Amino acid sequence: MQPVRPAILLRAWGTFFRPASLLIAAVTSLAISISHAADPQSYTVTFASTGNGALDTALKGASQLESLRSTAPVGPFALVGRAQQDVDRLQTVLQGFGYYQGRITITVDGRSLDDPELTAAIEALPQDANAAVAVAVDTGPLYHLRNVTIEGDIPEEMRGRLGLATGDPAVAEEVLKAQQRLLTALQADGYARATVSAPIAYEDPPAQALDVTFTAHAGPQVDIGDIAISGLRDVNESLVRNRLLVHTGERYSPSRIEKARQDLLSLGVFSGVTVRAVDQLDAQGRIPLAFDVQERLRHAVGFTAAYSTDLGGSLAATWSHRNLFGNAEQLNLSAAVNGAGGRATNGLGYNVTAQFIKPEFRARDQSLELNLGAIRQKLDAYDQDAVMAGAAVSRKFSEIWSGSVGVTAVRERIVQQGETRDYTLLGVPLNVKYNSTGIINPLEDALHGIRASVTVTPTESFSHGSNATFVIIQANAAAYVDLASVGGTQSGRSVIALRGLIGTAQGASLFSLPPDQRFYGGGSATVRGFRYQAIGPQFPDGKPIGGTSIDAATIEFRQRLLTSFGAVAFVDAGQVGANSTPFQGPVR
Repeated sequence: MQPVRPAILLRAWGTFFRPASLLIAAVTSLAISISHAADPQSYTVTFASTGNGALDTALKGASQLESLRSTAPVGPFALVGRAQQDVDRLQTVLQGFGYYQGRITITVDGRSLDDPELTAAIEALPQDANAAVAVAVDTGPLYHLRNVTIEGDIPEEMRGRLGLATGDPAVAEEVLKAQQRLLTALQADGYARATVSAPIAYEDPPAQALDVTFTAHAGPQVDIGDIAISGLRDVNESLVRNRLLVHTGERYSPSRIEKARQDLLSLGVFSGVTVRAVDQLDAQGRIPLAFDVQERLRHAVGFTAAYSTDLGGSLAATWSHRNLFGNAEQLNLSAAVNGAGGRATNGLGYNVTAQFIKPEFRARDQSLELNLGAIRQKLDAYDQDAVMAGAAVSRKFSEIWSGSVGVTAVRERIVQQGETRDYTLLGVPLNVKYNSTGIINPLEDALHGIRASVTVTPTESFSHGSNATFVIIQANAAAYVDLASVGGTQSGRSVIALRGLIGTAQGASLFSLPPDQRFYGGGSATVRGFRYQAIGPQFPDGKPIGGTSIDAATIEFRQRLLTSFGAVAFVDAGQVGANSTPFQGPVR
């Protein structure tokens, strides 16, 4: 049998994924071009299909004829040299996909690369003519794995974690993944000092097979030793230690350690968190850990300006303290002036808020939030002056489920159709959220998964001796599908987003419900293309009344353009009804 050294497997893998090698090839070709001082020769490149889409993509991605065609033009002599380099590069790609007897043939205008007249023939082409480069691929037979061996002292149950079996295609990517897969499995089971060497493969050409041998050493299973924390300035160490998901004496697990690192970042007071295992075991045979944190600036100031045709222009300023008392408490103050020149507004308004958040409130993953605010709005539907206060306790139940319960109080004056009414509202909002997108910040674009929430708010309304008790129920959900999952596009570039909203007010008639508690459709949050609050029941003068039920749905196609830009095509529909049963009223 012919040995295939680990370098061949690594080279086959690297050819596909290392753009640095393309840069080296570009410099080589440019150097050849300069040395011969020939005029650049334009050319076209065609690749014969192998019937394997992934292989075709890899061949084109590894070809310097393809990647440098427009960016690094060369003369005839250097073009031939570039093609000759591609033969070896593409041959390596074939080997990486398990085709060890494959053959790459490149011709220029029908002439082979070893034709002594090839350079002269290219130089004789008319000035504006392209040289036609053709890449033909004979894959030959696909090699398969025959014997997969692990040498060394590892637990017997770990040998199956390699994930390779006799008869599998001898694809370099999968063989190298198996090496990392076995190492990860050993470390996850507490073998912190485990090693798995690069595989050695032996080729048997007549049998069209590879025998692959890994050498692995597990070492001892170890527990976590002392945990050191460095880099703290204003954040209390007790907060960090209480928050840690790993503890001294627990079995060493890289995945749990990484989860602990990410959890510390989620506190919002650190710009970076790194963790490493100390090189030497301690006297008890445990492995110490060292966490190093970098604290964010304690204060942040922000200014924003925005304009929409519905709500007009707005200016806002925010000030935040990220670590008020040393335990990651947040104090956020904001003030905004809005309503300048909007189609759905009748004058300037303001919105002033103060928010205090205390994490780890009486339990892990539980926070207390206190809010105060004052608002003035002059809308087509109504004018509102209000002061608000609220408190809520939020809890994270799992990676995807969370919930909150709170109490709110509002004192407001509302003018609608020339009638002024004062309201005092007491509410108890209950909320449950589901989020499988892997993204916590709702302002970030999700690529996959589902976001959903249900809010139920029993409310007591007091107004001039006319009290009302009602319950507002609102549910919304959004699902995201990355089209890369079905092929044909890069991950995150093209996404389908589906959204739905349904809401109802139970226990109060339309006009006993305060105007700001009614449902309105239209605008960016419901049905785009319709003016803000324009969908639903209306007064004879066309001003919005609002409704006691709402439903809306959206389908979007999101396409990223270049790096920082994107475009969205969407279809929205919705309706607002005058009774408490959704799906009533004209569909817009």
